[in-house]
Order: sequence, then C-alpha cells, then structure tokens
Amino acid sequence: MKAQNIILIGPMGSGKSTIGKILANKLHREFRDSDHFIEEKTGVDIGRIFDIEGENGFRDRESNALIELLGHHSRVVATGGGSVLRKENQALLISCGYIIFLDTTVNQQLQRLRRDKKRPLLQTDNPRRRLEALFDERRPIYLQIADLAVKTDRKSARKLASEIINQLPDNLL
Repeated sequence: MKAQNIILIGPMGSGKSTIGKILANKLHREFRDSDHFIEEKTGVDIGRIFDIEGENGFRDRESNALIELLGHHSRVVATGGGSVLRKENQALLISCGYIIFLDTTVNQQLQRLRRDKKRPLLQTDNPRRRLEALFDERRPIYLQIADLAVKTDRKSARKLASEIINQLPDNLL
C-alpha cells in the first residue's frame, strides 16, 4: 500500500508552507505547495490570476491543481486557505490524505502578513475585518474535515513540526 499524503489546511499566514517543508524533510517526503504549483503552471502570480480571472477563475485553477497534486502519494501538500470552500475539494482532500489544520488566530495572521502585499484577499482598507470574515467562514470547515488540529500561535515552525510528527499515526511515519 502506498503511503497517504499529509495535507496542511488553514488560513493564510498559518505556516502551511514553512511547516510543510520541515515535515517533508523530516519524513523524507516530497513537498508541494498548491499556490506555488499554480504559479509554476501559469507563469504568473496568484494576484495576477485574481486580476484577470477573478476569485472564481482562481478557485477553478486551485481545484485542478489539487487533483493533480493529490494524484500522487507520500507527499506533504500545503493548500491555499480557501481551497476548502468547494465541496468537491473537501471530498478530494478527505479521500487523498491525512489532513492537518494549522489553527491560527487573526492577531497572529496580521503579525505574520503585515508586510505581505501579494495576498489578493488582503488588498483592502481593513485587513483585520477581512481576516475575521474569512476566519468565521472557513474555520468550521477546517475543523470538520481535519484529522488533526494544531494551534500554531507563539510556537516556532520546527517545534510545531515536531509536535505534529509526534501525533501522526504510525502508518504515516
């Protein structure tokens, strides 16, 4: 039997990419980030896709990227924060891997993202209000589909990766 994927979900700024790379390295797995994969395939950044195709066009690309990325086994995959919004993506994530929700507060997100100008959903007059709305909409979904939820605030990425590895089922190690 091929080893299951480890899939990281959570809001922007929760550390999915950073922690994902560490996990992949420690577990000798390939790491893939769905946003970076989309940028590689299109040759443009996520913000440009949002500008040209809107959020719906981006979400279509995101769904296709997840199908492609999760068609392989034994990967650590970091998903985009909104990838859980579509029911078909939720079903795909559940069927293709062990899902870890990196649970982060809005205050922590604001601190981590304060200088980031590449997040299309944060290009607003009130980033806090936007993050709170996204949090309220998405957190219940994250909790519903996750196999493991981990609080990320005030912890280093290395410490979090070690905590996650200690909680993984044996068949993923």
